[in-house]
Parts: sequence; C-alpha cells; structure tokens
Amino acid sequence: MGIKTVFGGLSVAVNFVGYIPYFKDVLQRRTKPHVFTWLVWAVLASIGFAIQVTNDARAGSWVMGFTAVATLIIFLLSLKNGEKQTARADWISLALAAIALTLWFVTKDPLTSIILTTLVDVVGGFFPTFRKSYRKPFEETISLYVSYAIAWMLSLAALEKVDLVNVFAPAVFIAVNAALIIFLMVRRRALEKDQRLT
Repeated sequence: MGIKTVFGGLSVAVNFVGYIPYFKDVLQRRTKPHVFTWLVWAVLASIGFAIQVTNDARAGSWVMGFTAVATLIIFLLSLKNGEKQTARADWISLALAAIALTLWFVTKDPLTSIILTTLVDVVGGFFPTFRKSYRKPFEETISLYVSYAIAWMLSLAALEKVDLVNVFAPAVFIAVNAALIIFLMVRRRALEKDQRLT
C-alpha cells in the first residue's frame, strides 16, 4: 500500500468520523442543516469528484466522492429536520449550482470547471450557512467543519497528480471551513455574552 493510498484512506476516515456527531445532532434536532446549502454541496461535490477522477487524482479524490454521498444524505435528512427558511440569495445559489453543472458539461475544460464549481460551492453552499449561523450559531456542529478541514489537508497529500485542477478545490475548502469554524465560535461567544448581560 503506497503512502498516497494511506493519506486517501485517512482523509475519508477523518471525514467519516466527523460526520458521526453531525448525523447524531441532525437526527436529535440539535443541528438544523440548511436545505439549500446541502443540496448545493451534494451537486457540486459530485461534479468535483468526477473532475478529479478524470484528472487522475486517484486516492486524492476519495474524500470528494465520500463528501458527495454524505452531503446528499444530509440534504435528504434536512428535508425533514433542517432549516427551510429561504431568501432570494438561496435561490440564486441553487441557480448558480445548476449553471455550474451545465458549464461543466459544455466546456469540458477541467480547470475552468473546477474553478466555477468551487466558487459556486463557496458562494452558493456556504453563504446560506453563514447567513443562518449569524442568527443561530448553535444549530451547527463545529466538529464537522474541523474534520472537513483536516480531511481536505489529507486529500492534498494523497493526490497522485498535483496540479491546479486537483489542488484548487481542497485548498479553497480548507480556507472556507476554517473561516466558518472561527465565525461560529465568535457568534456563539457574542450571543452567550449578550445572554449574560440581559
């Protein structure tokens, strides 16, 4: 077993472990995932996985494939237990995801496609969660986003072919997950401080 395979397996294992408390919190209704966020993430992770597979990422693509399956399951759970309040920006996010999917099929250029899908993922997927988390920061499970950041780091180490096509999405996801972790911690502390003062 090569070192790339080890890192690829570790990236999936870390992601899997990270999802356990998240699934538990969703099923117990402590965490309420935003429906649009997880739908967008499921679609775009599937596109990203397909692009990495066709670009010889090999073990480095495993975490993207696992993410596609896991985010689809969370989307399905969110239909019952999730946050369904939507804004115009959420519908725009969903439309952008559809446009990214169409562009991927049309352009057949992996670099353009991965940049488009990743940017749509960040704007379309993370924006609704950031927006919801500003009001309800306790309805997200921080450990999931920590495991995401670690898993994406491991996926970079697992890449068989290191180029911008395969590196772009994981690098962006590491940064955005880190930002969301900090955002949730800051908002929680701010709300706790407000509650103590009232």
